[in-house]
Amino acid sequence: MWSSRGASSSRTTRSRWPISTSEPAPGSSLAGAATAAPADPTPAFAGEADAVPNPAGSTPAPLLPALAGFVFDLLLWLCLLAGGSVLGTVGWGFVQGLRGATAAHAGPPTSISLLIGLAATAFSALIVYYFRRTANAVERRAAWQALLRPSTWMLILTAVIVLLWFSYMADRLTQLLGLDATPTNQVLSDPLRAQPGLWLVFAVLIAPAYEELLFRRVLFGRLWAAGRPWLGLVLSSVAFALVHEPPGLGAGRGWGVLVLWAVYALMGAVFALVYRRTGSLWASYLVHAGNNLIACLALMAGP
Repeated sequence: MWSSRGASSSRTTRSRWPISTSEPAPGSSLAGAATAAPADPTPAFAGEADAVPNPAGSTPAPLLPALAGFVFDLLLWLCLLAGGSVLGTVGWGFVQGLRGATAAHAGPPTSISLLIGLAATAFSALIVYYFRRTANAVERRAAWQALLRPSTWMLILTAVIVLLWFSYMADRLTQLLGLDATPTNQVLSDPLRAQPGLWLVFAVLIAPAYEELLFRRVLFGRLWAAGRPWLGLVLSSVAFALVHEPPGLGAGRGWGVLVLWAVYALMGAVFALVYRRTGSLWASYLVHAGNNLIACLALMAGP
């Protein structure tokens, strides 16, 4: 989902928290809008032993093909997202037209725009995952087994605490400097209060699942499998940040946008580190879901 450092403004914010959902920023064209080797795929939601085709000490795969795969996957997802958002919006307008609505009232309201964006994001992420870096039954079983290790749960808890601390420090910094770091996901506040059950399911259970499949499994995992995990961590985290707060299209302004990017990039890096350390995408999903739950509760309690 987004980084929900939920604020009505940078000066009056009561709660700022990273919710991570891939809902495009309102007003953007998307709101209202390297393939893994078949014989040795990197697992999604899979165990670490299976997830590292290039173990420590081995020669990394050629960089350019891995980068080309990364860029292709990201662009493919963005194109599918844009197409799905446009089709959803046009479909809504068509239905409203059949019901006799005028052109001025045919556009979707905020809640429907959010649903269209979330559905398009989920659909496009699943398409990229299934056609580019799907996992087999052995890999999925290994991922579940990773959750039986106490160390996995300790890491999950530690990661949530780290994100909590960093979000608090970022909030304090923006208030101290008077920066406008209003997160784009502030738009979720009213829908969360009006229909908390529906939006909590989307933000806490559904959005983290497809985001982890796309950003960690597909994008980070591709460069990890090529023996370049740190490059994958950096690039996937930057992509994660820019998608959540598109330059010039988000709610934040000026230097405050840099703070939002830093929050999202750190989130992406923490999720990737948890995935790499445990070898299970379920672990990063649980950290992501826990972060989003706290963020949603903060938004609901805010002004």
